[in-house]
Amino acid sequence: MRVRALAFRILNQLRHDRRTLALMLVAPVFLLTLVYFILADTVPVVNVAVINAPAGFEDRLEEQNVRGLRYSESEARRALEQGEVIATISISGGKSTIEVDGSNPTKAKVALAALEQAKMSSMLSRPDLKSEVNYVYGQEDLPSFDNFGATLIGFIIFFFVFLVSGISFLQERTSGTLEKLLSTPVRRWEIVVGYVLGFGLFTILQSFLISWYCVYVLKVMMIGSFALILLITLLTAMIALTLGILASTLANNEFQMIQFIPLIIVPQVFFSGLFDLPAGMQVVGYAMPLYYIADALTAVMIKGSGFAVIAGDLGIILACSVLFIILNTLLLKKYRRI
Repeated sequence: MRVRALAFRILNQLRHDRRTLALMLVAPVFLLTLVYFILADTVPVVNVAVINAPAGFEDRLEEQNVRGLRYSESEARRALEQGEVIATISISGGKSTIEVDGSNPTKAKVALAALEQAKMSSMLSRPDLKSEVNYVYGQEDLPSFDNFGATLIGFIIFFFVFLVSGISFLQERTSGTLEKLLSTPVRRWEIVVGYVLGFGLFTILQSFLISWYCVYVLKVMMIGSFALILLITLLTAMIALTLGILASTLANNEFQMIQFIPLIIVPQVFFSGLFDLPAGMQVVGYAMPLYYIADALTAVMIKGSGFAVIAGDLGIILACSVLFIILNTLLLKKYRRI
């Protein structure tokens, strides 16, 4: 009887805990759906800039599931720099010149294979035509860790800052410290900004340590400025910090805080650019902070881009941090109206 009574109590408790039910029922289905699209035999969208090539060359590329787009030489270089195409090709003077963005090795290999096949199909009378391949970004046979390293730096900082800040702020609430603060004349926004600055000092140290260790100890490919890497990781820590505090404001205990990890953190990994998703699902990534973090880190570390290129990503990250601070301030109303 006692065992049955205990079992019924647990069932009733779970039945009224909507967050736990969502974690057990909805989150696994959502994550399995994402994994399905990643591991399914989906053909990645590969665009190639065609500067000078025989008529029908684009049709040969289409047969290889690669989209050929006609560009002038200057337009092709701009498209390659902005990530609109993965490679460019120009055929003239008995030689084909191919420039490749090696920051995405999977798409780069698909593009190179398709270009060679299209070249042979279009110019059967010139089997001796040689190709000169230049890697504008990255390199041939880019090691996997160099390819994923930039995104992993952002994810590790984002994950640990989110977890530590969320649980720490939750402990402030459950221990009564936050309640005591709210009983003083201090305002809600001052509390939120104070916590952000307090935790921020430790996140600065963490960001520097992780960035320095990956670049100078693990020797991850690093083409751009280390100072820009520090700036990106600091903004990463800031947005993770404000998001962690926001999650802890919505949670009632540590267990509910942990429940946010598969719902908030894990999906961002899938949309960060590490995997080739269908075009329709890639749009969802634009709502994920980690997408812009990974894009900025990849641009600096692998492409050697400067501040002007990543300014848009940094602006979005900073705007999200400000938004989370505002939401945190508003949610504190349920504890006290100031």
